[in-house]
Amino acid sequence: MKKVSIIGFGRFGKTLYRLLKDDFSITIYNRSSLDLSSVDRNITIAKTISKIYESEIIFYCVPISSFESVIKTHKKYFKHNHVLIDVLSVKMFPLFVLNKYLKNTKTQVLLAHPMFGPDSAKNGFEGLPMILDRFMTSADTYSFWKKYFESKKLNVIEMSALEHDRIAANSQGLTHFIGRLLEEVNFSPTLIDSLGAKKLYEVKDQTCNDTWQLFSDLQQYNPFTKQMRLKLGQAYDKLYNRLLPKQAHPKFVTFGIQGGKGSFNDEAIQRYIQKHAIKKYKIKFLYTSEKVLRNLHEGTIDFGLFATHNAVGGIVTESVIAMAKYTFKIIEEQEIVIRHFLMKRKDVLLSDITSIHAHSQNLKQCRGSLAQKYPNLKQESGSGDLIDTARAAQFLAEGKLSKTTAILGPRTLSDMYDFEIIDSDLQDLEHNVTSFLLVSR
Repeated sequence: MKKVSIIGFGRFGKTLYRLLKDDFSITIYNRSSLDLSSVDRNITIAKTISKIYESEIIFYCVPISSFESVIKTHKKYFKHNHVLIDVLSVKMFPLFVLNKYLKNTKTQVLLAHPMFGPDSAKNGFEGLPMILDRFMTSADTYSFWKKYFESKKLNVIEMSALEHDRIAANSQGLTHFIGRLLEEVNFSPTLIDSLGAKKLYEVKDQTCNDTWQLFSDLQQYNPFTKQMRLKLGQAYDKLYNRLLPKQAHPKFVTFGIQGGKGSFNDEAIQRYIQKHAIKKYKIKFLYTSEKVLRNLHEGTIDFGLFATHNAVGGIVTESVIAMAKYTFKIIEEQEIVIRHFLMKRKDVLLSDITSIHAHSQNLKQCRGSLAQKYPNLKQESGSGDLIDTARAAQFLAEGKLSKTTAILGPRTLSDMYDFEIIDSDLQDLEHNVTSFLLVSR
C-alpha cells in the first residue's frame, strides 16, 4: 500500500482524505490543532515536516497564498522518488512556483484541481470533475493517477494549466464572486421564492461556506479573474443603464445642479441653456456635487452640473470626492468669472454681524480680502445642503440661520432675499474664473 501525506487538514483536506482513505496509508500534517472527528480509520499524524516526506506521494491542501512559502521551506526534503500533487484551485501559480524551486530535480510533480469541495462531494464523488495536467510526471506515474481517479468514478479532464485558469476564471471565479455579492446584499429566503431564487441561495451558501481567504486567493492568483470582474462590472453598468429611461421626463430636459437658486451653478447652467437655445427644461437644485452625481446615476436627472476648479481656490474638494464614486460622461466644460459680494439682512446692524457664511471655495477665493477687511468675523461653511451658499442665504432669510450671519456669494442672492450689500468684489483675483462640468450618464 503506497504511503500518502496530506499537508493541510482543513475542509478540503478532510474531503481528500475521504477519497483516498481506502487505498493508501495516510499521514496528515496541519499547522494548527487537528479536528479528527471525520477520521474513521487509523492514520499517522506527522509532528515534524520530515515525517511528511517519508511518504512517496504528497498532496498539498494549503491556502493558495501560502503555497510558495511551503514549497520553499520544504524543498530540502524533496527526493527523486517523491510525487508532489498540488490541488490548488488555480494552476498557473503553482506551475510557476514549482518550476522555480524544482528546476533540474528528478522530483515528479502533478498539477490537479478537484473541481469539488466538502459540500458538493458530501454524497459521494461519482461524476465530479478532476482536472489534470501531467506537468513534471513520468508517463507511468501520470497513467497511474489518471486511472486511479477514474476508478473513483471521477470525471477526469486533461487540461493545461493555462487553459484551466482561463476557463476557471469564468466559471469557478465568477460563481464565487456572485455568491459573495449575494451575501453582501443579504440575499435571504422568502415565502415566495421561485426555483431560480432557491438555486441562487445554494450558490451563496456553497461559496460562502468556504473561507474568505480561499475566495480572495481565487480572485488574486488566477491571472484571468481580474478581467472577468471588469467585464462583469461593465455588463452590470450596461444593463443598469438600459433599464433607466432615456429621459427623466419625456416632455422636458432635466438638469440637476450643485447649487441652489441664485448660486454660481445656477448662473452657469442658465448660460448653457441660453447658448444651446433649450426651450423645455427643468432645473433641480441639488446643492451638493454628490447629490448631482447620485441623481444622475439613479436616472432622476438627464444632465448634472457642478464646479470643479477655481483660479484662486484650486480644486473643489466636494466635487472631487463625489467624482471618485460615480461613472459619468463629460458633455461640456464651462468657465465663468466669479464676483463675490458680502451681504446681510436689512434688519441687522453691520456692527452686530459676527460671522461670514459661505461655501469653503468662496472663502478661499476671498482669503486675503477677508483677512484685511474683516479679521474679526468668524468664517463658517455648512454641512449637507448648507455647504451651498445659496441654500445658506435662503436659511438666513427664513430665520433658520442666526441673524448676525453675513453671506458671501453672488449679487443675485441680495436681490432674491432683499439683503443689503456690505461689500463688493472681495475676490482676491480680479479675473476669478471657476470651471464647471456638465455631465451625463
